[in-house]
Amino acid sequence: MINCREAVARLWSYLDRALGLVEEQELEAHLGLCRHCCGELEFAKQVRGLLGRSGGEAEIPPEARLKLEAFLKGLGESHE
Repeated sequence: MINCREAVARLWSYLDRALGLVEEQELEAHLGLCRHCCGELEFAKQVRGLLGRSGGEAEIPPEARLKLEAFLKGLGESHE
């Protein structure tokens, strides 16, 4: 089974439906057992929805993008 770091790293691809069958099944198995990563998935869905409501034209400033990426990476590392 994959760990939290691997699961979090796959979330955006999962939402884009860009994972292979095995990767998707591994992630779904992990999500079935890990409440933390389920929360990460919900967070990613909310971020995606927020960006979608902006018409896709909202640009995240580079500084904010770096902070968000570091935050998400830290979440995956804290629950391995």
